[in-house]
Amino acid sequence: MFREDAIRADRLRAGHLEALEHDLRWLVERAADFVEVDCPACGAGVADRIEPFTKGPMRYHRCKPCNTVYVSPRLPPGLLSEFYAQSRNYAYWNEHYFPASEAARREHIFVPRAARTHALVQRHLEPGPDGKFGALVEVGAGFGTFGECMTALAVFRRIVVVEPTPDLARTCRKRGLEVVESPIETADFGDLSVDVLASFEVIEHLFSPAAFLARCAQLVRPGGILLLTCPNIEGFDLTVLREVSDSVDHEHLNYFNPSSLARLVESCGFTVIDTLTPGQLDVELVRKKVQAGLFTFGATGAERFLERVVGDVALGDVYQRFLADNRLSSHLWLVARRPVESSSP
Repeated sequence: MFREDAIRADRLRAGHLEALEHDLRWLVERAADFVEVDCPACGAGVADRIEPFTKGPMRYHRCKPCNTVYVSPRLPPGLLSEFYAQSRNYAYWNEHYFPASEAARREHIFVPRAARTHALVQRHLEPGPDGKFGALVEVGAGFGTFGECMTALAVFRRIVVVEPTPDLARTCRKRGLEVVESPIETADFGDLSVDVLASFEVIEHLFSPAAFLARCAQLVRPGGILLLTCPNIEGFDLTVLREVSDSVDHEHLNYFNPSSLARLVESCGFTVIDTLTPGQLDVELVRKKVQAGLFTFGATGAERFLERVVGDVALGDVYQRFLADNRLSSHLWLVARRPVESSSP
């Protein structure tokens, strides 16, 4: 198994924390402009939620009907776009984390991600007479490595990446990718017929996941595939660490679980055909928080048992494989199809 340091080098953490603090101050200064929202998965309102924790200026609510955790109040859409345009954290990733970890990320994340995407597409779609599929659109392309890996596989006739953050969009263009530099909700794709729309670690950042998925349903051709990944709030490290987890931060607004994400996706016109949690870092992330003195297991027998498993690297690796195989990792994949007979919402 690979380790977190390969993709988020500890030596770069100080600069990363400084960038995060800048972005957090930007949000705090605009807290008066935050707006209340209902559950992003099922629409349940204030009466059907509890507030399990807060972190910085963010208040996290758990929806009682569907167990989604979400931030409310939050920035409205216009200010949210402004936040990402000025984000020093995103700039820091583009200038430091991504270049420093490019080889490791390619090997451990993007090549396997491209291979898994190809396998899922082969399982659920028929290629054309030339053995290739039509168009793949990736929403939230980041540094562009996944687009490069998919291009190298040569299984799609056309690959388009959507990246609204200016610095990252420029990086994608330098890699020779076809880039749409705007949010997908307002992007113009002309008459492009989309076989596969993939969005990795994006939906948790959005003001309105339902609006995003409605737009996806307009773009994906009937019979085409939607592929999403995001944190799984019912996965191991998020369940154990809660607000101590680095995945609980001011950028992540929506924390779905397999059933609540499926419910939302299906309400937007898709049929869910597969879910999996192939995460590799849950146990290590908990171990590092314990070693840093930022988290302590309780005194119950169950917690002492978990502490033993997490503290032993070999046992932890075995347990990580168990989590991944049983939909218990905090890294969630969902695959859905737009039914042939359906119309866009």
